Formats: sequence, C-alpha cells, structure tokens
Amino acid sequence: MRVRISNINPVQFAIVYAVLAAIFGLIAGVIFAIASTAAGSMASSSGFPNFGWLSIIIFPIFYAVAGFVGGIIEALIYNLVAGWTGGIEMTLTQVGSPLSTTTVVTTP
Repeated sequence: MRVRISNINPVQFAIVYAVLAAIFGLIAGVIFAIASTAAGSMASSSGFPNFGWLSIIIFPIFYAVAGFVGGIIEALIYNLVAGWTGGIEMTLTQVGSPLSTTTVVTTP
C-alpha cells in the first residue's frame, strides 16, 4: 500500500517532538550532572555549591520547550514544501493477520 504524507498537524507534531526532546534532555542532564559532580570533586573547594544535579530538571524542560517550538516550525515548513513537491511517499506493508474491525454503538 502506498501512502503520501501531504500535511502534518503542527501542534501534534510539536507535542511528539517536545516529548522526544525532553527524553534526550533527561539523558543529557544526567550525563552533565555526573560530569559536573566528577569535575567538582576533582577541583579545589571554592565554596560554591555544585548545581550539576539540577541539570536533570532544567535540561529536559529546556529541551522540551525548544523541541516544541522547533517542531511547530518544522511542521509548518514541511507543509509548505509538501505543497510544492507533493510530500513524502511511503510504502506500507501489513504484517501478520489483518485486524478485525468492531463497531461500538453507544446510546445516549
């Protein structure tokens, strides 16, 4: 089955992008915190507190905000370019048995 992505919902894309960026921010924050603690323990005591572990909170928030803004911009630019080029074409292959569809009827 061939499908074409001709339009991306910018807000939905930005939310997904922000969550992914926050995960990367958490990883970067942990690495920075460990490196900062190691560097702080090697340096002479300067009397200043080590805020390296605070990066575990700050980095994911910063990355998520930057990812959200970047995601909206990227989706809007994609939609513009997709209008010119037709979008990205993909081939999807169904794996396994086809899913059965069920209809749920609710009454008020």
